[in-house]
Amino acid sequence: MTRADEQVRAAVEASFLVELPAPVLDRLLTGATRVDVPAGARLYREGDREQWALLVAGLARVYMRSPTGRQVTVRYVRPGGVLGVATMVGGPAPVSVAAVLPSSLLMLASGDVGQLVESDPRTGWALVRELDRRLYETLEELAGNAFGTVKQRLARHLLDLAVASPPAPRLIAHVTHQELADATGSVREVVQRVLRELSRDGLVATTPTSVVVRDPDGLLAAAWRR
Repeated sequence: MTRADEQVRAAVEASFLVELPAPVLDRLLTGATRVDVPAGARLYREGDREQWALLVAGLARVYMRSPTGRQVTVRYVRPGGVLGVATMVGGPAPVSVAAVLPSSLLMLASGDVGQLVESDPRTGWALVRELDRRLYETLEELAGNAFGTVKQRLARHLLDLAVASPPAPRLIAHVTHQELADATGSVREVVQRVLRELSRDGLVATTPTSVVVRDPDGLLAAAWRR
């Protein structure tokens, strides 16, 4: 088995797909296409009808955009996450998806979701459980914005700013310490102390006008969790 095959197997085993009956899973995987994308690549745009896609490697971000261009993250997707489930059921959603790191996706042959559900009640129940998990993930995001510590809010805000910037070899949040304090409801001295902690942990590197995200996955882990 090649490394690519091992990655796909590990991603499948980490996803809700393992809850599906074997014939349904085989149907999804048969004819599936692997796609590699660079950091910053737009995977889906707002209003697109997504195809199911299993993230095999990398990190992706699901976000919404306001009429003025501001962005808010709805979900970060790690290997084992499946994109497009909600839109395949409810139709196009007002979200976009972009790769935070160089990523690899397996585009699944989902076809008619209604037929998949009708083929076996276990498929429908697995889909319900996955949608339920997505709902709670969204609630976690809302709660993080409301209840997270300064460090947790700062970690999330840095990720949001960095991934919203034009693609570059590195993820960079172009922001001053005062702007970070304003955005997180804190003061500059506290923000500077937290940035020193994050820098000491190898997650970021700072300048007076920017923050380089050295470890996006680690920074995400430092963000708010209930």
